[in-house]
Amino acid sequence: MTGGRAERTPERFWDEFYGRSERVWSGRPNPTLVREAAHLEPGTALDVGCGEGADAIWLAGRGWRVTGVDISAVALRRAAGHAAEAGVGDRVAWRRHDLSRSFPPGSFDLVTVHFLHSPADLPVGRVLRSAAAAVAPGGTLLVAGHAAFIAWDSGQDGEQDGGRDGDGGHHHEVSFPTPEEMLRSFELEEGRWRVEVNETVHHETTTPDGRHGTRADHVLRLRRLAA
Repeated sequence: MTGGRAERTPERFWDEFYGRSERVWSGRPNPTLVREAAHLEPGTALDVGCGEGADAIWLAGRGWRVTGVDISAVALRRAAGHAAEAGVGDRVAWRRHDLSRSFPPGSFDLVTVHFLHSPADLPVGRVLRSAAAAVAPGGTLLVAGHAAFIAWDSGQDGEQDGGRDGDGGHHHEVSFPTPEEMLRSFELEEGRWRVEVNETVHHETTTPDGRHGTRADHVLRLRRLAA
């Protein structure tokens, strides 16, 4: 079978996803990041699944040295352009990683993982463990995820994130872990971490077709205790 779904790699999926328009997301940082990281002393940060770069650019504008990681070369090129326009291009390093295969090296004062949901194959538990391992002693791990499913549909825009796979009408539902499931996925060393935030927050949102509503997201903020 050629040209079928079986040959679609995650990289191709996301390159096509971002290639469908000049801008997929709003260009604004995630409200959760703004709320949870605004008080942190700037240092080094890793943005896992950075997409078009809004979160990384916001952090860089506040004095952070940021590494933005994504599987899509299309998204990373776009992110680099946005960073240059914002005057912070020298404060962000953009790196392409298929997180199912590799993870950026090093340790960071802040590791942020927002909405690591994918209809393409992704070992989320393993990625979350890698994210936790990348937090430096005294650093912060911030994870946000949707509390309900997204419908990814090639025939119409998804209800929450506007995702569609563009593959002949295939339809996928992506389910999301609870905060407790995420905490178990981290496999944290006992006595070495402190949970500072564990809550579900609600945001007003607008779908790509103009409908207004609210969205529930799980938020975890953890501090890795200094040795």
